[in-house]
Amino acid sequence: MALLVICAFLSLSCWLSFYLILGYVNSSRSCEWNCRLVTLVHGILAVCVTAYIGYVDGPWPFAYPGTVNTPLQISALILSLGYFIFDMAWCVYFRTEGPVMLAHHTMSILGILLTLWLGESGIEGCAVLFGSEITNPLLQTRWFLKQTGRYRTLLGDVVDVLFMLLFVVMRVFVGGTMLYCELISPRPRFFIKCGGVAMYALSWIFMVDIVKFAMRKSRRWNQEQTDSQETVASNGHKGKQD
Repeated sequence: MALLVICAFLSLSCWLSFYLILGYVNSSRSCEWNCRLVTLVHGILAVCVTAYIGYVDGPWPFAYPGTVNTPLQISALILSLGYFIFDMAWCVYFRTEGPVMLAHHTMSILGILLTLWLGESGIEGCAVLFGSEITNPLLQTRWFLKQTGRYRTLLGDVVDVLFMLLFVVMRVFVGGTMLYCELISPRPRFFIKCGGVAMYALSWIFMVDIVKFAMRKSRRWNQEQTDSQETVASNGHKGKQD
């Protein structure tokens, strides 16, 4: 256990050092810009590592939940544990996130700690990391597009649509299937199952916000199409008068 604590501290130190280096290199950028770069890198790393664990290294999370943690699973969980502690502290210090995101980080930290302490269910933890982080690069890309004035473009629309589709598929449908397999399996501990239910419930809270965003996005698209058609019609009418 002492070794896990040391590894978690090293992971936190690495993420903090990376953030400080970015702050030095990108001194003209805001603290949030550099923090989101850290978040983007973590998202890409977490998705790549957990995808390899689930699809190559194994075991298959839907068939073998509650199994003993492998060294690679432990490494992936420690990598993300250090990041979540860093980002949680950053968000609390700068007061940039609401209670839902803070609850997500808190449950992620507690879930990883519990999995490492029990020494089992690492494959489910990695599956949850994969499902929750796979939309992260798109979310950060959306923010960077806004900051650089490129959000109101075709690229911004593509990023939004991909984010919403990926969230629904991975967090709601695939996540629901994973939770079902977790609950019906006799192997996972009771607390692990409770954590799975809590994370899935949180996904639905995010889903409500995404539905509201999709409705606003749809109304904006419709309004832009209407304005465009009115402009074309107006120009054509004036042309006939001339």
